[in-house]
Amino acid sequence: MIDPGHMLGALPPWLISPPPLLAAALVAMVLVTLAGLGGGGLARLMRFFGNLVLLGVFAVACLRFVHLDPSFAHFMPSIGLPEAQVSGGEVRVPLAADGHYWIEANVNGTRTRFMVDTGATITTLSAEGASEAGIAADPLRLPVVMHTANGDVEAQTARVETLKFGSIVARDMDVIVSETTGGLNVLGMNFLNRLKGWRVEEGVLILTPRHPQAV
Repeated sequence: MIDPGHMLGALPPWLISPPPLLAAALVAMVLVTLAGLGGGGLARLMRFFGNLVLLGVFAVACLRFVHLDPSFAHFMPSIGLPEAQVSGGEVRVPLAADGHYWIEANVNGTRTRFMVDTGATITTLSAEGASEAGIAADPLRLPVVMHTANGDVEAQTARVETLKFGSIVARDMDVIVSETTGGLNVLGMNFLNRLKGWRVEEGVLILTPRHPQAV
């Protein structure tokens, strides 16, 4: 006699308990298939709803994975990212749905969105972000080499007069200006090392300045 429990154990977990997106896609495909076997108004209605669900699944999947490509960075503000909060002088940055920490900073008086990246040695501004903030590359400094997924590329160095958000202010900070980030601005370790400390607690990035500023 075949043990149903043994049969279920042999199946992959995603098939026993499929993720919501996969389950919705399977239901939609069943509806479309059944509609193709019949005719009349009911079949057309089933086909319409099946295609509608498939379109919704595709749209949600695109929104979930769009962050994998930095060229989509300029779309991030429209997704509704959580805002940083100041508590006791510390800045608390919630984890966004895309798995990154984002902050809204004031760079030389210009509002600029950054992704916090502890793996980046130096803070990087996109060419667009640098232009908006009035930051130009220093012609007296040699270019640096950035290691990217598409190979090594040269980028220019520059200096930011002030970078402020919450109770944190960084002055006279070196940055890299790159045309290869697709609009993505990255807050790197040369900024984090200026802080008194930083840590992650329960999915929240907590930044502690050495000298908290009034908000």
